[in-house]
Amino acid sequence: MNVLLIGNGAREHALCRSLSLDPDVTALYCAPGNAGIAEVAELRQVDPLDGGAVAALAVELGADLVVVGPEAPLVAGVADAVRGAGIPVFGPSGEAAQLEGSKAFAKDVMAGAGVPTARSYVCTTPDEVDEALDAFGAPYVVKDDGLAAGKGVVVTDDLEAAAAHANSCDRVVIEEFLDGPEVSLFAITDGETVLPLQPAQDFKRALDDDEGPNTGGMGAYSPLPWADPKLVEEVLQTVLQPTVDELRRRGTPFSGLLYAGLAITSRGVRVIEFNARFGDPETQVVLARLKTPLAGILLAAANGTLSDLEPLRWSEDAAVTVVIASHNYPGTPRTGDPITGLADVAAEDAPHAYVLHAGTKRDGDAVVSAGGRVLSVTATGKNLGQARDRAYTALGRIHLDGSQHRTDIAAKAAAGE
Repeated sequence: MNVLLIGNGAREHALCRSLSLDPDVTALYCAPGNAGIAEVAELRQVDPLDGGAVAALAVELGADLVVVGPEAPLVAGVADAVRGAGIPVFGPSGEAAQLEGSKAFAKDVMAGAGVPTARSYVCTTPDEVDEALDAFGAPYVVKDDGLAAGKGVVVTDDLEAAAAHANSCDRVVIEEFLDGPEVSLFAITDGETVLPLQPAQDFKRALDDDEGPNTGGMGAYSPLPWADPKLVEEVLQTVLQPTVDELRRRGTPFSGLLYAGLAITSRGVRVIEFNARFGDPETQVVLARLKTPLAGILLAAANGTLSDLEPLRWSEDAAVTVVIASHNYPGTPRTGDPITGLADVAAEDAPHAYVLHAGTKRDGDAVVSAGGRVLSVTATGKNLGQARDRAYTALGRIHLDGSQHRTDIAAKAAAGE
């Protein structure tokens, strides 16, 4: 199988790593990729948001499957352009991707499907914002209706800050605060069959103890030793399958990766948000545990044959990933700083720990930072404690001037094993 993957982050590096280990993958391309992805795939240049250009590249490469990694190309309809060229693609149509592209659309779909979620108001004027904030009270949950690269959500006790964020958005969803731990559950679907993956938990706040601003994610772990063993089946029955069925009923079938961000509240499971693609950094730990070769699963989703697959096989091992971010992230990050120690990790810590690149590029012989989240240091172990130790040992070999990382990823879960 000849595979083209679109994107350039650590999620895409994780996907490329898994695809490169799949014996059925004979050629692997990534556009535009990054310095780490270049070690496992051949890089090509393309504008990820230009559907015509992506489709033309797929035709030129003779791709048997195109995998669209990030949300922006999906919402822009890139998967539609590739399908129009007659090439199987893993990723929803632009219309179905509105499940992530518009929080208001997602709420409407959930209402139609009877999916449990937070009560909410969609607001477009300052008066509506004030009424909604007053109705729910603190803590305030304010979500930009559109795509915001993981940074469009503000959760705060500060009424002025909540109102300021709400009024900076064209359209905003204000909802009740959901108590309880959060879980990310991915499912692969062809529009009918829904195949849930293993759950993970990510860490959104920039600093230890869940302090600081929201980010795209500073680390993740899987499995969740504290979660109910029936959680995946419950979410499949009450959230994932009803959502896929509702979208098909509306004439906008969803095929690709359906990501449910969940709160395990005192009143049961509630959906916080949907995404239309693999989450970053949860993908890094979920794929680290997947034993079934990846390409065949993604192709079956693209071709509508998921029901023919054998059950997925999973490692009993745990996985932990820790994000190394640039100075000042999630504000405007400093870039262009050299990264050292990557070869040391490869020499000392493989195969149990490895580095997935996010915001990196080559500058001559050096690898330098090129974004906010720079690297995801990922490790596996017989339990979360061992995986965590291995991840932080590997992380200690890497130097990036002014960088930051959390020191408490999976600490509580490991302590409770």
